Amino acid sequence: VGSVFGIFKAYCTRVGGGPFPTELDNEVGENLRQIGHEFGATTGRARRCGWIDLPALKYAIMLNGVTELIMMKADVLDSFDTIYACTHYEYNGETIDYMPYDIISIQPKPVLKAIEGWQTDLTKITTKEQIPSQLVNYISFLEKELEVPIKFLSVGPDRTQTLTL
Repeated sequence: VGSVFGIFKAYCTRVGGGPFPTELDNEVGENLRQIGHEFGATTGRARRCGWIDLPALKYAIMLNGVTELIMMKADVLDSFDTIYACTHYEYNGETIDYMPYDIISIQPKPVLKAIEGWQTDLTKITTKEQIPSQLVNYISFLEKELEVPIKFLSVGPDRTQTLTL
């Protein structure tokens, strides 16, 4: 078996009910939904939106044996001066850095790390050398936390807007 690619969004979404520790049930979440066109293709139902959840992403990487990552929809975060990443959860005064099996019943509180946004129109970028330093820092942060390299970056909705890193 060769490489196993995992594809993820630069932020988090969820369809339907269930646990979503980083959900933004506010204006920021609505902005993500509108900018990212986060509505069901068939039903038009609004997706729930939130900041990236690293414990959940680490769990998905582990379960699927992911060796390389592809980050989609980085351009959706273009207008944010600060973005956030959930690095771990807090529950009953304890810090946990993994997805708890009983996440529904315990409802852990996400601990968020602030990251400087890039405030650049990524859809105009055509080479990796044009990636703003703030996005390079975000990618490096994610790679360090996830311990998996990000090999491709989507900077717009068109196929040609995918960069090899």
